[in-house]
Amino acid sequence: MAGRGTGPDFVEALARGLDVLTCFDAGRRSMSLSDVATAASLARPTARRLLLTLEELGYVRSSDGAFSLTPKVLELGMAYVASLGLWDIARPHMEALVGRTGESSSMAQLDGSDIVYVARVAVPKLIALRVDIGTRFPAVQTSQGKVLLAALSPDELTATLAEPSRSGLPTPLRRSAGQVHDELTEVRARGWALADEELAPGVRSVAVPVRDGAGVVRAAMNVTVHAAETSTDQLLTEHLPHLLRTAGDVSAEWALWQSRPHVEVRGRAGSSAAG
Repeated sequence: MAGRGTGPDFVEALARGLDVLTCFDAGRRSMSLSDVATAASLARPTARRLLLTLEELGYVRSSDGAFSLTPKVLELGMAYVASLGLWDIARPHMEALVGRTGESSSMAQLDGSDIVYVARVAVPKLIALRVDIGTRFPAVQTSQGKVLLAALSPDELTATLAEPSRSGLPTPLRRSAGQVHDELTEVRARGWALADEELAPGVRSVAVPVRDGAGVVRAAMNVTVHAAETSTDQLLTEHLPHLLRTAGDVSAEWALWQSRPHVEVRGRAGSSAAG
């Protein structure tokens, strides 16, 4: 559920609308009114009004008494990505990387203890897990997550790892805090992370950081392979150098983009052009 504010300007109706949107997930793609009311902890009349409003806005559709999200919901997430200027910059570089490696590449950012995919260029290969924009995985089980966690301060890392995953995946095998910290220290020192069939059998990936103009790690980019086709040694010796170069190019171009002034020009009612 959306966080509940205490300030005088907090809009409860907006928070409830977000609750309705976020109660849908991979296991609950379609729900009845009663299901939504229960999942969002809302009274049925309130859930009904919110669903009908979201349907009128195009974010929800209904069929035979069941409600589901529409692709328009993606606009909410992509607005965030577009506001960073990152996807427009990264896309041609990622497409070139996929062309060189013949393997899929994705970009993710950290959200609590999970990663969320914000960009992806895929190749048509069978893989154990389906990945789309907005897909969420536990960070500690992924190469991208390890890169992003390694960039946190000790206090931030402790707080982040304490948050429960919202990915809906089974709880991973527990590792001690010391083991996790040791691995992340190594990731931070060498500048890349490996996940070898930790998320799912047959899924192997390597990831590197993407930095903003201040050098802060803001995202992670990976190359994902099928373990039966590509060995760890091949992934690191053949694909990692291409990935490092691509992430460096994206970071440099993004830093340049951020350094330029971005002015939004709005027309003013009643203004006249200078002669």
